[in-house]
Amino acid sequence: MRTLIATAFVSLDGVVEAPGGEPEYRNSGWTMNSVEFDPAAYELKGTEQAEASAMLLGRISYQAFSPIWPSMTEEFPHYNAMPKYVLSTTLAEKDPVDNWGETTILRSISDVARLRAGEGGPISIHGSATLVRSLQEHQLIDRYNLLVFPVLLGAGKRLFSQESMDAQKLKLVDSQTYSNGIQKNVFDVVR
Repeated sequence: MRTLIATAFVSLDGVVEAPGGEPEYRNSGWTMNSVEFDPAAYELKGTEQAEASAMLLGRISYQAFSPIWPSMTEEFPHYNAMPKYVLSTTLAEKDPVDNWGETTILRSISDVARLRAGEGGPISIHGSATLVRSLQEHQLIDRYNLLVFPVLLGAGKRLFSQESMDAQKLKLVDSQTYSNGIQKNVFDVVR
């Protein structure tokens, strides 16, 4: 069985929307505006890239990343080369870009469950808040790699489901606090 890892920049109040400057959100770019840069705080991102064997994205995140990430060859060499899976009921088979590696469209949570049950290494989920919440509700997330920023944003898309779901116990397996107040928290889901 593969490990599904949800990775996110998250505010202290659970918001994950627009960390890098995406338009139409009142606090857009909050990861860059809320703390001073400390390269040590982002080492987790390099570790994630080295350990992942594939990426899983929701349609919106795929459509945001696919025009940009393929040209970021220094920042994302492993991500750019690895297979991508996109959960979408609306993307057509012809829609994925042709310069970002192999892309497979999944049509249902059941397809994700089958992918997870198969052979292979860890699958990293980036952005895709709606997808992550749905996977939480179906108890398919195995690990959370979180960089928690010392900022309260109030409104915005949340990482964690606010629906009625069974409690999920987590085990903290790695943590660190950096000079700028960012906290790394890596949690395994206890089954």
